[in-house]
Amino acid sequence: MNRQELEAVIRRVVEQYQDNLTGSGDLSFPVEASANHVHLTREAVETLFGAGTELTCDRQLSQPGEFLSGQRLRLATAKGELGRVAVLGPERSAVQVEMSLTDLRRLGIKAPVNLSGNLNGAGDICLIGPQGAMWVKGCVIAARAHIHMRPEDAARFGVTDRQEVKVRVEGDRTVVFEHVIVRVSDRFALAMHIDFDEANACCLGKNSRGTIAP
Repeated sequence: MNRQELEAVIRRVVEQYQDNLTGSGDLSFPVEASANHVHLTREAVETLFGAGTELTCDRQLSQPGEFLSGQRLRLATAKGELGRVAVLGPERSAVQVEMSLTDLRRLGIKAPVNLSGNLNGAGDICLIGPQGAMWVKGCVIAARAHIHMRPEDAARFGVTDRQEVKVRVEGDRTVVFEHVIVRVSDRFALAMHIDFDEANACCLGKNSRGTIAP
């Protein structure tokens, strides 16, 4: 099975799952924590891991077509470094590093809280791989909490693309997250993404779910 066929199978499974949710009247969604990770361009992959290297898929992620690769990097500044940081695939048109605010402070990086893909004001960092290193300017952000939805999910929840909402996550430390951005596309699967700082704040569990709060 090639990659396109695998993505088609994943999409069908996700669509069936979402259709089942739609019919159930469930107005909650899974909440997932994202660890520090890096998105790379083709040029960066070859610089860091060697010419001709392709990102290998260790595990498919919840969003169709996205995967955790087998490659790892070190992230470094003059103040310190982080080891074995995950690289996510597929390749992108720009290098992007997503980190928690805790680790940004640890490495002395000034970076904004932006949606993925928005590198306005992004910080700088050195990426170190087994075959090379590169200093990348304007690539580091703290990812803003967001919810991936399909158009039919958005209609069911009564929200629109880029709308800000509040999300309540129940648990040992129930938290209401404000300024969460809704992202709508037929390429998405329903899930909210937060970073590890936010996950620790609400004692996020494996099967935690969120609801849109008034």
